[in-house]
Amino acid sequence: MTDTYRSGFACFVGRPNAGKSTLTNALVGQKIAIASSKPQTTRHVVRGIVTRDDGQLILIDTPGLHKPRTLLGQRLNDLVYETWSEVDVVGVCLPCDQRIGPGDKFIIGEIAKLEQKPKLVALATKTDLVSKERILSHLVDVAAVAEELGIEWAEVVPCSATEGDQVDVVRDTLINLLPEGPQYYPDGEITDEPTETLIAELIREAALEGVREELPHSIAVMIDEILPRPDRPEDKPLTDVFATIVVERDSQKGIIIGHRGSRLREIGTTAREQINRLLGTRVHLTLHVKVLKEWQRDAKHLNRLGF
Repeated sequence: MTDTYRSGFACFVGRPNAGKSTLTNALVGQKIAIASSKPQTTRHVVRGIVTRDDGQLILIDTPGLHKPRTLLGQRLNDLVYETWSEVDVVGVCLPCDQRIGPGDKFIIGEIAKLEQKPKLVALATKTDLVSKERILSHLVDVAAVAEELGIEWAEVVPCSATEGDQVDVVRDTLINLLPEGPQYYPDGEITDEPTETLIAELIREAALEGVREELPHSIAVMIDEILPRPDRPEDKPLTDVFATIVVERDSQKGIIIGHRGSRLREIGTTAREQINRLLGTRVHLTLHVKVLKEWQRDAKHLNRLGF
């Protein structure tokens, strides 16, 4: 056992839906980043904190790099590049159920161009979805990519965040690659995200489920107020959360509300369960839907929504 204490920052990269947020949550041991089957679900940098006796790992969950079609998309990409240049280790998520493609190579190549290069770890994610033979052939491809792009993997780890398979190995690997350093956050802290942001994300995650392709990018959530209900007994507290779901067009507002408000009620029920868990107290959630025309392209709206 060494007395060396390691601390630092790591982030996961990969094409959209490569399992970055799911892995972040698995390593932290609690849900702090929303995961959805929709690409570009992650919209801002979420920090997850893993503290152990031998070190502290601060995980930064970033949006997926993509071809931006809006001002929001451009700002998200800028955020990704900024994060890459500041972390000690980058975990490249290369899902086993997909071939390594031009998008993956583009991302790895972009990291290789950085002046201050982070250490690179290849994470062969989603091992639960494929056979052992497929995992082995995927690992051969992972090695070939490093050779092709002239980079070196510090480690290669196959894992499945949903099954918890080899997640401890990923955790050990990342901490061992960090520099020696102090503990940045106090014990027990798992994220530095404000509660409001986490609640807004849980509502957005519920709103993303089951919506059509063109809608996900148009959804944003603003928290208007969080208030403890004043007249409640101490052993049965209730928190009132008032939030607004923002969309870009009237037709989208109709989709979110659903027939006689059915869709909005579903969103509220799903989100409320998650928020109860997050706050550890019962929540009464009131949702409104509002149209902000073309907010993804409007700098004023983006600033207001916190992008």
